[in-house]
Amino acid sequence: MAYTLLVRNCGELLTMDTGRPNEPLRGRALRDWHSIPNGYVACEQDRIVALGPMAELDTTQLTPATTLVDAAGQVVLPGLVECHTHLVFGGNRAGEFQRKLQGESYLDILAGGGGILSTVRATRAATPEALLDRALHHLAGFRRYGVTTLEAKSGYGLDAETELCLLEVARAAGRQQPVRVVPTFLGAHVPGPEYHGRPTEYLDMLATEVLPHLNPAAVPFVDIFCEQGAFSVADARRYLTRARELGFGLKIHAEQLHELGGCEMAAALGAVSIDHCDYLSPAGAARVAAVSGGRTVAVLLPLVPLFLRQEQYAPGRAFIEAGLPVALSTDFNPGSCPSKNLWLAVSVACLKMGFTPREALAAVTCNAAWAIGQQQECGSLARGKRADLLVLNVPTAEEIPYWLGENPVQQVIIGGQLQSA
Repeated sequence: MAYTLLVRNCGELLTMDTGRPNEPLRGRALRDWHSIPNGYVACEQDRIVALGPMAELDTTQLTPATTLVDAAGQVVLPGLVECHTHLVFGGNRAGEFQRKLQGESYLDILAGGGGILSTVRATRAATPEALLDRALHHLAGFRRYGVTTLEAKSGYGLDAETELCLLEVARAAGRQQPVRVVPTFLGAHVPGPEYHGRPTEYLDMLATEVLPHLNPAAVPFVDIFCEQGAFSVADARRYLTRARELGFGLKIHAEQLHELGGCEMAAALGAVSIDHCDYLSPAGAARVAAVSGGRTVAVLLPLVPLFLRQEQYAPGRAFIEAGLPVALSTDFNPGSCPSKNLWLAVSVACLKMGFTPREALAAVTCNAAWAIGQQQECGSLARGKRADLLVLNVPTAEEIPYWLGENPVQQVIIGGQLQSA
């Protein structure tokens, strides 16, 4: 079959490929991936079938029907993978943002019925059609930033009926536009308001009334927030163990505000990712890497402490040196990160977490794909992988995080198809 799409004259073709496809990138491998100067990528339908230097391009595979994309000496890389978002929710908390700027604390706002409780009320009150409309709006925004695969957590229903609805909305949104959506069940975000002060009973309800009704083939991951004021390490261990028995992959929000041991516990259970990790110590990171055999990915969320005006950022440099695989995400949500700009997260990771530009780019592509179980399909450019790639308007990889807050995306290709702006 002839090429259906060709991206040519790539000034730097960033493959994110190290020749080790069976494990996430860690240590030196996070920055030692293969880059091809003056390269090309050829696709047949939705798959990459050839890539390499322009001098090796087989022009006999071109036909009048081949779509030609001229990168004109600019950077080309895999589509971005957003591995931690709370995509589906009702309302917003812009009013609370103003109150925070005026000095009110989150606990004061929560005590007055705000915070996550206000989002829960708005989400429960919204129709499925309204939630879907907003999810599609947000996905269009992500696509403009070059996101081609995205994880979507539930977690703003906090009752069985609404949580199941949020998962179905996320799946419907994935079917109605080109960005791939991977649903994650985060019913265990915090106890629902009807279970105030009874976190164990709430988890028991989820384990008996929700998890058995979910299909791991459609909703592959179960997540929990392990933190003071949410769920303890012991409760999280029991809940995740039950989820694993039912065939789900495991994730955890942990060490966001305190080092409680949730990351190590989840890694010992085989979690695919540990998320936030702002208070995970370098010694704890080394233990996570050891107990997981380097398979558990730490998903770091640099825009959260930025938006919340916190001083503590995850020590990404120390994690890398400890051999812990790391990924980056926005944590898009209405309370602590109302931003879809994953490029800004790349820049802040370099400024505040010690990443180099090459490490940060691998963290939003290859390792982000590992963090949501999509490494066989996306996250790097290689023969047989899905043809998700971006043409940027910068000539070098090092320049990407330098342009703080800018969107460098010139063209987005998903499944071998050029996307409109």
